[in-house]
Amino acid sequence: GNCLLMSFHGMPRTAAGSVAYRDACFRTAKRLAETLELDAPDWRVGFQSRFGYGKWIEPCTETTLAALGQKGLKRLDVVCPGFSADCLETLWEIAVEGKAVFQKSGGGEFNFVPCLNGDDAWIHALTEISSGCLKDG
Repeated sequence: GNCLLMSFHGMPRTAAGSVAYRDACFRTAKRLAETLELDAPDWRVGFQSRFGYGKWIEPCTETTLAALGQKGLKRLDVVCPGFSADCLETLWEIAVEGKAVFQKSGGGEFNFVPCLNGDDAWIHALTEISSGCLKDG
């Protein structure tokens, strides 16, 4: 089977707003899945970039990647909806380390979906969003 993993940046559970942030990420993922017409088993949410010893919001992207690989998933697409442009941290964590975890665990094809980056349509949309916010403020 195939699956879409939507990986958001993690946050310590003790951080102010962590519950609201986690809820917002899940709402975003659900709306994306509905728009893409994906059924519940065909999409997952994960949180990346954990560090230190504290508890972080879950589910963890790395753990999810390993579990999907162990299930023998044939193809996994991974997108990071919380980012408007790719950054080296995410590219390394997801496209390199995440791919290795998934495939070493038994998974098949791994496809990292790049962010919107400098695409003309995104830059124009960002300009409109920013201009609207500046006028309102």
